[in-house]
Parts: sequence; structure tokens; C-alpha cells
Amino acid sequence: MNNKREVKKEIKEWIRSIVVAVVVAFIIKMFLFDTTYVVGSSMFPTLHNKDRLFTNKIGYLLTEPKQGDIVVIKAPDDPNKDYIKRVVGIEGDKVEIIDGHVYVNGELYVENYTESDIRTEGSLEIKVPDGEIFVLGDNRHMGASKDSRYFGTVKVDAVKGKAVFRYFPFDGRFGVLD
Repeated sequence: MNNKREVKKEIKEWIRSIVVAVVVAFIIKMFLFDTTYVVGSSMFPTLHNKDRLFTNKIGYLLTEPKQGDIVVIKAPDDPNKDYIKRVVGIEGDKVEIIDGHVYVNGELYVENYTESDIRTEGSLEIKVPDGEIFVLGDNRHMGASKDSRYFGTVKVDAVKGKAVFRYFPFDGRFGVLD
């Protein structure tokens, strides 16, 4: 009889441990971190198709996105999709694309993450409104990225998180994202 009690006690402890683990995982997924699966080549060469990333969801509760951040946003043109893009302009910035080059507040924007021989397609001049950001894909080949050249600026509220770490594939690109 004592043995049955011990078995029941052991089963209850296992159930309690599993429930706690599930709750902790749920809290982490809902409020702290998420995973992102890259589909397409809009962020090439920084990110490749089928890369898997960890996204920090809580960071932007404390700060605003800044230039250079790689962010996951709700797709402005499709509520069922998310896009991953790089922040180029923040509120108040004047972003221009002139002769294939990006300028922010009148200065050439240094982008060491794009392919050096590729020009940024399009021509535009926009002042980023308060509470919004201007985003571009790193891949500037014609038609390679739906970004702020296509759908305009994005509300900061549409930012779901900052991509911070590539956890797959396990090759030389594994690690913290710049």
C-alpha cells in the first residue's frame, strides 16, 4: 500500500513539473522571445531563405527601434504575414533615394550589409512621421524586397520584435545578428 502512495506522489510531481514547464514556455513565447523563419531573399546577404532566428519581443517595450535594427513587422499589405526588414529611418528623419544611394538627413547612409555593387532601386524623398519607421530589405535587386519603398513607413506599433540571434543553420552564420 505504501508503494502505491509513492507512485501517486511521483506521478503528481511529474504532472506538476510538466505544467510548470508548459506555463514558463508559454510566458517566454508570448512576452519575451519568439522564433522567426525567414522565407525569401529580401534580407540577403544578411539573412538567407530558411534561416531561423530568435526575436526579442520585450526590448521595444523599453526603447524604440533604431537605425540598423533588423525587425519583424506585421506586413502592412497582408495581415496574415510578417516581414523582416532593417530600420533605415526613425521618426523625424528625412530619407531619400537618389541615383541608387540612400541618404538619411542629407548624409549618405553607410550600409556595409548590402552587396557593394547593387544600387537601391527607386527614387523617393520622405520625412518619417512621429511614431513610425522607414524600413528596407538588405537585398536591393529589382523587386527583391517589399519594403517602405513599396508600402511607405510603418507604425512602431506594428513592430513585433527585434531579430537578435540566428540559431539555424549551424554554419559560419550562426550567432548574434548585427
